[in-house]
Amino acid sequence: MAFEFTIYAKGHENISANHKSTLEITKENHVTCTGDCIVGISADKSMLDFSESFKENLRNSDKITVEIEVEGLKEVITGRGNSKLTFDHKTDIVIRTSDFSCSRTLMVNSNKASKDINREIVEKLKKGAALKFKIIVE
Repeated sequence: MAFEFTIYAKGHENISANHKSTLEITKENHVTCTGDCIVGISADKSMLDFSESFKENLRNSDKITVEIEVEGLKEVITGRGNSKLTFDHKTDIVIRTSDFSCSRTLMVNSNKASKDINREIVEKLKKGAALKFKIIVE
């Protein structure tokens, strides 16, 4: 059985999505040019909104999928959980290609970072497009 959680965010003119090892969405309502891992701002939820059972499933999962959808275009990212994940950051949700974990980490060992996102999606996000960020735990 799969468990799902969807977050809605939006793009911003400063989104570059050039980071080599991370990808982030945030509840913050702005991004500077140095935030090169950020693909979405003004997220409607944070990890604090995850249920305890969802957090437990994430921690123990060998396969977590995140679907990013922007104006009909979709990017699929896979990674895994880690028993050290706390999911207690108030604003940021970070996907990591490494196995580093902190309060901002959603999943580790992902197959993509922000630099790997379809550039057509990034261009739409630079224009402020809406972003759907669906987390699926199998």
